[in-house]
Amino acid sequence: MGIQIGVILGTTRQTSLGEKIFKYLQNSVQENADVQYNWINLRDYPLPLYDHEETPLETHIHDLNNIEDKWLKTLAQQDGYLILTPEYDHAITGALKNALDLVDPEVNRKPVLTIAYSHFSDGGILAANSIVPILQMLKMIVLPTPVLLWNADDNFDNDGHLLDVKNSDHFAKRLQEAIAEINFYTSVLKNNPFDK
Repeated sequence: MGIQIGVILGTTRQTSLGEKIFKYLQNSVQENADVQYNWINLRDYPLPLYDHEETPLETHIHDLNNIEDKWLKTLAQQDGYLILTPEYDHAITGALKNALDLVDPEVNRKPVLTIAYSHFSDGGILAANSIVPILQMLKMIVLPTPVLLWNADDNFDNDGHLLDVKNSDHFAKRLQEAIAEINFYTSVLKNNPFDK
């Protein structure tokens, strides 16, 4: 049985650099009998701000609304994750943090790799760093080297094509490596589950 990789776009902005990168991945990754990619856009999950009595790390949330329930069921169906995030004020987006606040057993001991991107030269490194303790708290297996895409606005068009400009060859290589890495670790962990 093949693996399921959830590719999560961690912004809800209508027009974003992340949307272009998300489309690029949709256009460039190849599914086969061993792997299926599931494209998870946070904009399709308009989650309210977290306001539950329960804390998911301690106890099950009993009064999930339909969108929250759909979000958690979608996450639970995945065997591994790629998370795309911009950097907002040296961290991940509020929408992504809010979405992760609902999560616990759905992602437990599953691998995750971050793709951070930025309009600036830092490539979203602070966002990539800020998400690590959150994912570790959720007991995810965080792969050690995030993909950083810096000054990336001119590299991707609105249809998800990588343009032939500075850094594009490097970006294509790093994204291809990220796909190979998450596929490998997801397959290994799915076929060798931790015995709780």
